[in-house]
Amino acid sequence: MAAVLVLLSGCSVRERQAEGQRGEGRQADEARETTEGIPIVRDRIALTFFTGQSPNNIGPYEDKLVWKKMAERSNMDIGFRLIPFEVLANQRALALAGEELPDAFYSARLSSAELYMYGRKGVLIPLDDYLADHAPNFYALLEQYPELRQGLTMPDGHIYSFPSFYDPEFLTMLVGMPFWVNGKWLERLGMKEPVTTDELLAYLRAVRDTDLNGNGMQDEIPVASVGITPLLDQLKGTFGLGNRGIAHRFVDVDEETGELRFQKADPAYRELLAFANGMKEEGLLARDIFSLKETALNALGQAGLLGAAVVPNPATVMGRDEFIGLGALQGPRGDRLYSHIKPPLIHTGAFAVTKSNPYPEETIRWMDYFFGEEGATLFFMGEEGVTYDKKPDGSLVFKESIAQAEGGLTLDQALIPYVTWMGGSYPGFVREAYFQGSETRPEAMASVEKARPYIPSEVWGRFNFTEEESLWMSTAGRDIERYANEAEREFVNGTLPLGEWETYVSRLEAMGLDQYMNIYEQAYERYEATLR
Repeated sequence: MAAVLVLLSGCSVRERQAEGQRGEGRQADEARETTEGIPIVRDRIALTFFTGQSPNNIGPYEDKLVWKKMAERSNMDIGFRLIPFEVLANQRALALAGEELPDAFYSARLSSAELYMYGRKGVLIPLDDYLADHAPNFYALLEQYPELRQGLTMPDGHIYSFPSFYDPEFLTMLVGMPFWVNGKWLERLGMKEPVTTDELLAYLRAVRDTDLNGNGMQDEIPVASVGITPLLDQLKGTFGLGNRGIAHRFVDVDEETGELRFQKADPAYRELLAFANGMKEEGLLARDIFSLKETALNALGQAGLLGAAVVPNPATVMGRDEFIGLGALQGPRGDRLYSHIKPPLIHTGAFAVTKSNPYPEETIRWMDYFFGEEGATLFFMGEEGVTYDKKPDGSLVFKESIAQAEGGLTLDQALIPYVTWMGGSYPGFVREAYFQGSETRPEAMASVEKARPYIPSEVWGRFNFTEEESLWMSTAGRDIERYANEAEREFVNGTLPLGEWETYVSRLEAMGLDQYMNIYEQAYERYEATLR
């Protein structure tokens, strides 16, 4: 197999495309009848996309309004091979290394390392030569936002993917998932909204000890999240960590020295883990927080059991409008930083075209449609008069049958028959003008305004590693990250005593932490150089 890949990587893009054509010898040129706009082709064509699926998007995509309408507009029938996010990484690796490739990877969360590796091998085609002529909407964004081009360009100088890209001015999308507390329960307890970690603990203890839902049982859950990581991400800034945003969960900058640091080996992180372990010991965390799934968490919220949660918005995912989003909490040492902030370039590898695709130009035009206003409106809002209305001032609003759906349906649940953006990871350009998700609701906007003064002055985008660096980071580097994550859970859970911290750090060092940081330094220097 390796020999085959070597031969393929030596071929031109056109040769690889020709080799990948399927069917009964029909050439792409036979269907290429339009030069711009919609429809994309005159005669119908069919393609298959490997597609990551959120648990919020149940059912075949082909049955959804957005994809029915797009099939009508484009004359292209897309078959979505749906892969649940929980098993996506493993299935994606198998698909990339397999002999029968899909025509494209859609919402498949391809990493920069995978884009570079499989682009160099010829599995994914470089898009550079297509974008100016076949992707005018996306090409305009590359020209407008140099950081977008910088983040997508691999070390070999090529772009292999369309991303998920948020409007840099759309701050609520960059925050994404606030820390929410139950406002009604605060009122019943006669407590103010927490602004320090001590006040947060006092509230959570009161939730634990009070029958706030009035059912005569002690079943209130002080705080829950999907695993412990989202909660720790929210609390990092209270310990001075995460000062370059959430795209880099392991590395940020030591503000005293100006040097890069591995967060999960820093003494401040030990303090954070001790704080979280104390929450666990006091019974303030959901009992199954380490294994809690998104659907189960949302069900707990719908049942009225949660005092606090880290989710996109309880109003849309749980149907609960009594929650208020916290800003930046002040920590035990006086640190107050809102570190849960994403860069505009969220998912680098949200969409990529493979060598097996017989219609690369048409596929790129299909994808580019969603980076324009017309396509983005279809993707996020559906069809005018069916799922949304346009107000006299030009703004878009979901119909009341969706925004206030009967039967206790949340907004996300009411949208299931129509669109598929719920759960994220989709390719596209997200702007407030046509995105009416949980991030644009008043309670989310209010939370962001509280956080705004404490957002880091510099938020890193993703770093791209060379082939040699990627190989090391995907093997020894991945082992370091995996061990740090496993130890993190054990420290919080108490199965690994915090007295073993120095032993834990020593093991990280023995695993190659110095090399990890050296590679990060080199990638960081390249990243900084491209922004000068």
